[in-house]
Amino acid sequence: MRLSTRNQLTGTVAAIKPGAVMSVVTVELDGGQQVVASITKDATEELELAPGKPVTVLVKSTEVMLGVE
Repeated sequence: MRLSTRNQLTGTVAAIKPGAVMSVVTVELDGGQQVVASITKDATEELELAPGKPVTVLVKSTEVMLGVE
């Protein structure tokens, strides 16, 4: 599959916390960092996500925000 998204990070599913509607998926990137994504439960099932499965994290955003106190 070819995509226009420039920010593509490869990794492996480390954990999935399923909820009633949404799942929280933790991906261990090849560099050792982790990315956490909230996706629909349906998407989790359709993609057949499971710990240990290789995935590509796609990041498409016009804003990144940080906050401190």
